[in-house]
Amino acid sequence: MSENPTPEIIEPNVPAPRIRSGKVSSRHIEHYVAPLAETPLQSVDKVDETAVPLSMWAQAWRSLRVQPLFIISALLIVLVVVVAAFPGLFTQTDPQACSLQFARQGPSEGHPLGFTFQGCDIYARVVYGAQASVLVGLFTTIAVVIIGGTFGALAGYYGGWLDAVLARITDIFFALPLILGAIIIMQLPAFRDSKSIWTVIITLAIFGWPQMARITRGAVIEAKNSDYVMASRSLGLSKFKTLVKHVVPNSVAPVIVIATISLGIYIVAEATLSFLGLGLPQGVMSWGNDISDAQISLRNDPQILMWPGLALSITVLSFIMLGDAVRDALDPKSRKG
Repeated sequence: MSENPTPEIIEPNVPAPRIRSGKVSSRHIEHYVAPLAETPLQSVDKVDETAVPLSMWAQAWRSLRVQPLFIISALLIVLVVVVAAFPGLFTQTDPQACSLQFARQGPSEGHPLGFTFQGCDIYARVVYGAQASVLVGLFTTIAVVIIGGTFGALAGYYGGWLDAVLARITDIFFALPLILGAIIIMQLPAFRDSKSIWTVIITLAIFGWPQMARITRGAVIEAKNSDYVMASRSLGLSKFKTLVKHVVPNSVAPVIVIATISLGIYIVAEATLSFLGLGLPQGVMSWGNDISDAQISLRNDPQILMWPGLALSITVLSFIMLGDAVRDALDPKSRKG
């Protein structure tokens, strides 16, 4: 009986030679192993099991509240909304009290921005003009979300002929740009003879809902194949209840982002239509009407046009920045850390 071979003893800090194809590799690689006492694995791997898991909205809010872009845009939007809701808190001057003796005069006490060529206080008109512009943007966005969101959710969840019909209808509306389509609609006798805030809202909503419907449809199609939807259906919940209780709440993130950005776009659309004389009537104060009236004095007194244009630009930029910040917070792929 042969004797057992003596086992080879390998030092702890010296790696064993690697054998490749029956040959011992002569390459020597030194490895540094930290002492166990200096490696607090228990502290590194410890998980706080008592912490409450955050929802998507809680994580988004935690990300938003530290973003300068969101803070600045939110403060500007709050200021614009307060000015539109309570213009009397910011000026005591009647914006319709115009006198030709003050025409084109510069800033003075109580009138920090001067007067228009008709003798109207520019600051008062900018303050009161925010109301119509914000109302058009807000109510148009609400109408677009309700109409487009409903059609898009139904088409995306049920599919079939409903989805096909919606796709063809949206293709027809996408063939006309928003402003061009609104110009055509506003030229119809029913709209031309009864200009008001509501006619502008209806016109913009007609051409704004297809985009919202397509965004909602895509989000619903992505959400309806999730495990929680299958579990809901397995528990006996109807398709419609599953859509309302589970699919729609998990599909609203892109809708909120698009709605926030679209609100600023609709404010610009209203100003464009009013500038062309097709939007709000002249009796309604808005930034678009003031810009339209001030274009004749652009060379001699550009400040008459500059102030309502600046207010419009800041408002629209605030909503666009807010939409970008919300999109980054709600998109898991863009989150850092």
